Amino acid sequence: MMKFTKQNFIFLVGGIIIYVVDIGVDFWVASRYFCQGQYCWGILLLCFRGLSSLITQVFSYEWFKNDWEGTNTGKLKWIFLVHLFQCGIFIRYWFALKYGCQAAFKQKSSRDASETDPPNFIQKQAVDAVTDINMLRVFKTFLETTPQLFVQIYILMEHEKNNFCQYAAIISSFCGISFSMVDYQISLRKSLPDKDEFRVLPKLVYLLYKLLTITSWILSISLITLLSVRSSVILLLFLWICGFTWTLKQHTTFCKSRKMEYLYRTVVGIILIFTFFNIKGKKTKVCISIYYATHTVVTLGILFVYMFWKTSIIKEIHFTIVSILTILSLVLGIIFLVVYYRHFHPTAYCRPQACSDEVDGEAGQKDRVKIGRFQNFIMQ
Repeated sequence: MMKFTKQNFIFLVGGIIIYVVDIGVDFWVASRYFCQGQYCWGILLLCFRGLSSLITQVFSYEWFKNDWEGTNTGKLKWIFLVHLFQCGIFIRYWFALKYGCQAAFKQKSSRDASETDPPNFIQKQAVDAVTDINMLRVFKTFLETTPQLFVQIYILMEHEKNNFCQYAAIISSFCGISFSMVDYQISLRKSLPDKDEFRVLPKLVYLLYKLLTITSWILSISLITLLSVRSSVILLLFLWICGFTWTLKQHTTFCKSRKMEYLYRTVVGIILIFTFFNIKGKKTKVCISIYYATHTVVTLGILFVYMFWKTSIIKEIHFTIVSILTILSLVLGIIFLVVYYRHFHPTAYCRPQACSDEVDGEAGQKDRVKIGRFQNFIMQ
């Protein structure tokens, strides 16, 4: 049975603190750019935050509406008003703290308790509440935090003068990505049936795999942006079209409404620009190999192009450092990827007696009710 422990509650409280600090850092960094007369950078950072907040609020309200279908409409109107003012995530944190406190400190469940027993029910409520938050944080990571990291690294590479504000934004972005990735994988293990506990070593390997491959790719995109902003925009747009098209071909069924499903596929297309995610729970050895092989070829191509233009755009010493970091993080990231998938990845997405390779498959209808939204979410 899924368990919500005291350690999970402590991490939940830490997540709230990090979320609030991240908001403060974003507005502080943007205000610094405005004070320095760099209005474009300040507006761009705020646009990333605004877009991320808008999309996460839309999904959060839609999930509340689905969960509370047929209940008091007055409560839903109040929830809508809170989301309209971009504060829906705090409502979700309140529910998570409420259920999490009951599950971790006040409930005592027996080993042979059934799913309908109050202790088990509270445990499930706590896990589901935190899972929803972590799904929203995945959206936030790739709609806001990762693009902000790209912008900050680009600014550092473009300008000679560096300041504490830029380093604070980069550190904040790295922390946001790290916590989001680990929390997401923990929720995946808790929400899917018959999964091993996500221990310290698998967490570290998964974190390094994601963080290093994303860092390498962001450095590569930053380099091509220095060479030509237009080329960078065209490349990112092309990658999004590829990711969105692949998502369409997978026939995802995450949302109940057609409009929300297309919004979900659009967001997943953006996520696929930066990292690979398995959106259907199928075996993806071929897909992930093609994905990172393509990233490797593009990265090496960008570095090769820079060998001819580096003297006029970026200092040789800077190019040498960036190219070494790019290649090193890519190689190490792929090594950790192989180690994770070979030794720590939860390869089965269903119970043995109801084996179906697809997450949406007919086998496992009984588990689908227990698992909830994560059953049709990005599964990696």
